[in-house]
Amino acid sequence: MSESSTRVRPAAVAGMFYPADAEALRAEVRAYLDAAKVAGAPAPKAVVVPHAGYRYSAEIAAKAYARLAAAKGWVRRVILIGPTHRVAVAGFALSNAETFDTPLGPVKVDAVATERLARRPDATPMDLAHAQEHALEVQLPFLIETLGPDIEIVPILAGQVSAEAVASLLDDEWGGPETLIVVSSDLSHYLSYDDCITLDTVTQQAIETLSPEKIDRPQACGRLPIAGLLMCAKRRGMTVETLDVRNSGDTAGPRGQVVGYGAWAFFDGPEVHSAVESHGAEILDLARASIRHGLEHGTPLPIDYETLPMELADIGASFVTIYTRGHMRGCIGSSRATRALAEDVVANAYAAAFNDPRFPALDPEELDGLQITVSVLSPLEPMSFKNERDLVNQLEIGEDGLVISDHGQRALFLPQVWGQLPDPVVFVGQLKIKAGLPMGESPTLKAWRFRVESVGRDAR
Repeated sequence: MSESSTRVRPAAVAGMFYPADAEALRAEVRAYLDAAKVAGAPAPKAVVVPHAGYRYSAEIAAKAYARLAAAKGWVRRVILIGPTHRVAVAGFALSNAETFDTPLGPVKVDAVATERLARRPDATPMDLAHAQEHALEVQLPFLIETLGPDIEIVPILAGQVSAEAVASLLDDEWGGPETLIVVSSDLSHYLSYDDCITLDTVTQQAIETLSPEKIDRPQACGRLPIAGLLMCAKRRGMTVETLDVRNSGDTAGPRGQVVGYGAWAFFDGPEVHSAVESHGAEILDLARASIRHGLEHGTPLPIDYETLPMELADIGASFVTIYTRGHMRGCIGSSRATRALAEDVVANAYAAAFNDPRFPALDPEELDGLQITVSVLSPLEPMSFKNERDLVNQLEIGEDGLVISDHGQRALFLPQVWGQLPDPVVFVGQLKIKAGLPMGESPTLKAWRFRVESVGRDAR
């Protein structure tokens, strides 16, 4: 596309929320970052930052952005999500722009990710929503100064959506260490100084404990993006650090009516499958007990949450495979974590024994010789690839599980399948057959990889 026809979202609040002069802006951002610098601090996977004018909130935002120093040269893509302030939006508003302009230069938009998100039923390009919106724009000078000008952004405005929808979107675009997630939100608005501190403390505690249900509308204009991030963080076992919580009465404004600001950093925690290491025997017992309960009562085993270890009460995804006389007898699982790991295991064990359409329901006589494998999945990692050859070349043989989706068809191979299909070309081809997809290239094919940790027969 020629330069004259390039779609640019112009800077809308330069000169109001932050300096319009490039030299002055760079100097101001650098001063904020230098004051917030913490030597040797690890880089977060996600941050929550405020979006008011710099004189009010940049000191707080800089506490999060200063932590990105260790990620420079590594992070190449930023999922940038915040609320809408000027235009009502049903769902998520994406941008048609190829670049977002700033006084420090343009920032490229990840067009591939935007096109992928536009296929969601709740997301649509809506440039009107982005045109005057400041929540994302004010983050760009900090991102340029901390990560460099060559990053790509995925700008998303969350309108009338659920926290679950935000979590689903973030999960789909989570990526690996090359992807940073930035949630833009201020806290309480126009309360007295003391009331603001009281309410913002409640919000701080909700974020620190990964409790999205404890954040209500008056607490943050970006409460839904924050809540969606908290859901993802809890599922992924992330840790969160409060970096700063203040308000406009502490920075540059009067204390009669103030706006609250906070900065948080989220760090990758233990993998979901760490539950196998500490509770593998209990996971197997749950699977076997659920099958036995199904034979006696016709339903999966009820979960006693009062005695359940915390790791098994956390959200997780599993596959349960059962064998008799050395042959597979059933295999059912979940590709996405949506319920407690223990609940997922007992449901999938019951389904593998009685509802796998490839096999008849299990007979009571088969129970004694039954062998079980439970595989606990890591979160799905979206894969970016130019074509099917590129996809095949990215796979780590023997380690990666794979999910593919196209034209409404979806299929999954666990890493154990590499034992029967060690050629990655055949591996992907057979997975397409399993999904009912034709051979050959498809520009709309999507793929996610994952890892597992297993317990039981043939455990990895």
